[in-house]
Amino acid sequence: MSKTIFKEKPQEKITEEKSSGNQSLIRGLRIMDILSNFPNGCPLIRLAEIANLNKSTTHRLLQGLQNEGYVQPASTAGSYRLTTKCLSLGKKTLASLNIIHLAAPHLEQLNLSLGETVNFSKRENDHAIMIYKLEPTTGMMRTRSYIGQQIALYCSAMGKIYLAYSTSEYLEQYWQSHQSIIEPLTHNTVTDLGLMKKELAEILRDHFAMDREENELGVICIACPIFDFDGKVEYAVSISLSLHKLQQQGLDPYLKQIKHTATAISSELGWTGGQS
Repeated sequence: MSKTIFKEKPQEKITEEKSSGNQSLIRGLRIMDILSNFPNGCPLIRLAEIANLNKSTTHRLLQGLQNEGYVQPASTAGSYRLTTKCLSLGKKTLASLNIIHLAAPHLEQLNLSLGETVNFSKRENDHAIMIYKLEPTTGMMRTRSYIGQQIALYCSAMGKIYLAYSTSEYLEQYWQSHQSIIEPLTHNTVTDLGLMKKELAEILRDHFAMDREENELGVICIACPIFDFDGKVEYAVSISLSLHKLQQQGLDPYLKQIKHTATAISSELGWTGGQS
């Protein structure tokens, strides 16, 4: 009886195959990245030019991506575009992210840069939840807020962010159903719906909100929205500081860094827009 002899591949051959496979993977990912900039499709010739590949190699890679469901022909003949499978993959990736782990380095940097209390919240139905807080690194002022605290929307900087980026119908519904809690906590608290609508319009225009001693006299909060992949605002970041310090330093030095932090976290969540 004859024996079947299996010959081992030379190490050079194995290395060559691995290298070829890695190169194809990298090229395929590059093509997907390029196609992400062409929602209506990109012609094969143009795609090959941008990817710096020849037409036949680009077509072969597209066929592989199409077989796996990531690419499909576009409406224009000879063009290709990404499928919604890529969107599903991205959303699964984002859903698996630990928001605190992702945001913490940015919040810590903000805390060190400004030396003030840093707050991070998540919207939950008709209120916000404080999910992360850093105490000031300079000064002695401490706020009464704490992790796990439910925050009213109408009288807090982060709460106003959530109201501003909701629908006008929601604001009306919220104001009507929460009349029992919408009350002046200080003489600065906004309890008039007309005034609130005006303030929310300014928040949408300027991309930040303020609590002007509306919860606690002598304490100011400045908040910015955090956008996710779909442009929704489910998180917000703010700092708390004394009115005296704000009057000394002015708003701009604080606002610039808060907006920078909010934009950085938004980018981590897949947001590709920008804040002014």
